[in-house]
Amino acid sequence: MSSDRSFQPAESGSATPRTLYDKVWDAHVVKTYDDGNCLLYIDRHLVQEVSSPQAFAGLVAANRPLRRPSAHIAVADHAVPTVGRDRPLPEGLASRQVSRLAQNADRFGLNYIRMQDHRHGIVHVIGPELGFTLPGVTLVCGDSHTSTHGAFGAIAFGIGASEVECALATQALRQRKQKRMRVTLNGPLSPSVTVKDIVLALIARIGAVGGVGYAIEYAGSTIAALSMEARMTLCNMTIEAGSRIGMVAPDETTFAYVKGRPLAPTGAAWDQALACWQGLASDPHAVFDKEVTLDVSALAPHVSWGTTPEESAAVDMRVPDPAAEADPSRRARMQRSLDYMDLKPGTKLAGLPIDRVFIGSCTNGRIEDLRVAASIACGRKVAAHVAGIVVPGSASVRLLAEAEGLDRIFREAGFEWRESGCSMCVAINDDRLNPGERCASTSNRNFEGRQGQGGRTHLMSPAMAAAAAIAGHIVDVRDY
Repeated sequence: MSSDRSFQPAESGSATPRTLYDKVWDAHVVKTYDDGNCLLYIDRHLVQEVSSPQAFAGLVAANRPLRRPSAHIAVADHAVPTVGRDRPLPEGLASRQVSRLAQNADRFGLNYIRMQDHRHGIVHVIGPELGFTLPGVTLVCGDSHTSTHGAFGAIAFGIGASEVECALATQALRQRKQKRMRVTLNGPLSPSVTVKDIVLALIARIGAVGGVGYAIEYAGSTIAALSMEARMTLCNMTIEAGSRIGMVAPDETTFAYVKGRPLAPTGAAWDQALACWQGLASDPHAVFDKEVTLDVSALAPHVSWGTTPEESAAVDMRVPDPAAEADPSRRARMQRSLDYMDLKPGTKLAGLPIDRVFIGSCTNGRIEDLRVAASIACGRKVAAHVAGIVVPGSASVRLLAEAEGLDRIFREAGFEWRESGCSMCVAINDDRLNPGERCASTSNRNFEGRQGQGGRTHLMSPAMAAAAAIAGHIVDVRDY
């Protein structure tokens, strides 16, 4: 995609020290307005079925073409069923959304990935898989978890329907630059503790609004040791801390992941891109508006107890007592969460019975997530009263998992093995909780009704979810 705006490193000693966010932002500013907003060039756009209908309708009404069709990839992920892909979609909202996306993609010449395609999957899983997500680009999607792609050193953020239309028509968006926050994570992770535990612990510490107004860069020795899949999980949940943008500076781990992907540069273009990407790191003396440091070496597996990821705690802790909270608004919020979750203060988190288990989503539906969950499930059986489903984040993940025999492990343990899609993360189609059901979930959100009206969601890592399915209740995976 030759018309991407590439970051160009400044000459040594010639510029004020800049953060990673500054560098990518500056390379994409088309115009700066008197009010401080900027017109930002958008390199890449992922289009899905839920947020795009109004945008395409606006283009049709105004008789506007797409400015750059090759800069967009369209795929249905929220509304697609995870069973019965060989049958027509049942009549209803989901089928209308999927068919409308296909029609719009055909009308405007977009690259559309159909449900039966081996490249199909959740937008935030297939973007990196295809090499559509690259370091130093700006990438948007009509979905808040677009922050996932910041794991590659990209500025990636979710947008609304009107902005989707603007991105399609102009390949630019008017945006206000965020302040800069650096979250430094240090220390090695203990066995059975994962990046999902890190991010739940971080959000519990800084709060669900702790990142509002900031672009967050993750740094530190822990980050350097994380795989790309783990970095994507971390950036994915940045939005749950209130920030639209989470970023990790690209390094050799990033470059090795990207190289050879279908849409990644090749030959001389690869060499040129790599030279630019290697300059995408915050300068040594770059100034951040806020600094947060977390030592993860003693971190325990975490699980949410309330209706926001902020309301999470180590699995060996107890449900907190709102009466001990001094802030009256927070105290009331905690009590509402406990009422909805049907929990009493002082209850041990380990031991809470569950009815359902969901392993999947754009947070934890990648091959690395399925491998660790399968390692817990191998040779064991899901508790008789628990219904568990495993939903790969993409068809490619599904095929790879089947080649490794992970599907057999899950099936023999008593899990259902599904097709790719968002599934129970957003309670689409029949993949939803019934009122009062309690779910161990690897997804990213646990607000009231997120997985189904009246459903109660406990967020946790894939390893924790698999262990909960086996035990029939929330359990410390370190015991497994």
